[in-house]
Amino acid sequence: MLDLPDFPWDALTPFAKRAREHPGGCCDLSVGTPVDPVPDLIQQRLRSASDSPGYPTAQGSIEVRSAAAGWLARRLGVLGMDPNDVMSVIGTKELVAWLPRMLGLGPGDLVVTPELAYPTYAIGAQISGCAVTAADSLLQLGPARPALLWVNSPSNPTGKVLGREHLAKIVAWARERGVVVASDECYIELGWDEQPVSILHPDVCDGSFAGLLAVHSLSKRSNLAGYRYGFVAGDRSLVRGLVSVAKHAGMMVPAPVQAAAATAWSDDEHVRAQRRRYRGRRELLQAALAEAGFRIDESAAGLYLWVSANEPCWDTVSRLADLGILVAPGDLYGPRGARHVRVALTASDQQVQMACQRLLGRF
Repeated sequence: MLDLPDFPWDALTPFAKRAREHPGGCCDLSVGTPVDPVPDLIQQRLRSASDSPGYPTAQGSIEVRSAAAGWLARRLGVLGMDPNDVMSVIGTKELVAWLPRMLGLGPGDLVVTPELAYPTYAIGAQISGCAVTAADSLLQLGPARPALLWVNSPSNPTGKVLGREHLAKIVAWARERGVVVASDECYIELGWDEQPVSILHPDVCDGSFAGLLAVHSLSKRSNLAGYRYGFVAGDRSLVRGLVSVAKHAGMMVPAPVQAAAATAWSDDEHVRAQRRRYRGRRELLQAALAEAGFRIDESAAGLYLWVSANEPCWDTVSRLADLGILVAPGDLYGPRGARHVRVALTASDQQVQMACQRLLGRF
């Protein structure tokens, strides 16, 4: 059996119980799971593709891979992506957890994650037996030569955006040392104060995808967390290696989900509508948190506000639970988050309004 740490979210259980005991119920702002409906055109496509008796391909249909490549060009300015250099994945969390192993990494290899990061990056290293270190600056790595370096922009949990020049420096540094860079870009269409850029953009990668993998998801931008669809794209030899592993392991996205995903990647209007919803919730929470005495740091993009009350994060979690508001403690993402909490925008308009009223003492 793998000796893995406790699932971090389990530590929130007693606070969730306390928040639910509030007379008005719990306003859950702790997790990034979508609550809005799946767009009708995607539901319709799923239904129309439901008669799928045969096995799907591990790489994904040419339709969904072409739609993904088209979206990369249309929305992110990624030029020259061949659909054959795109692979469908069963939700990007699964890819994140298994990527080191799929790349053939193991004991003796080093994986680098951001200092404040989605815990699954480190879990993936642990599953494969790799060493793992957290660093936000290349200078922190000294002479170390990692096998895999994760970047995440916009960041979960902070919403920080890495600029083009910063990403280009990472790419140049990694190529000089033969390091694979995996860029988690699942929140890239949710820029607010700053517009995120893909690591595959020509200004960043100099027109070459060598040594680079970009990870994208439909969970956030299309409310498809329940469909479990994402893709990874980039370096041809790396993607072909991942496809080979997926074939042997039977890692296949169901065909109806692939069809629905092709429709999702091809349509921009439903994403604009969802952005409007999130923007409205964000503005309400920003104003209420500020008036209630909280400080909001970074939070330039993504689905979260990175919030501090200048106290230990678990004290903030506890105080908000007494108001029936559940948030995520920042130290789940690394020691640097010890005085922050993460506040999610993924709650209904009614829940967000209720949370704001409680923050302002008007409940």
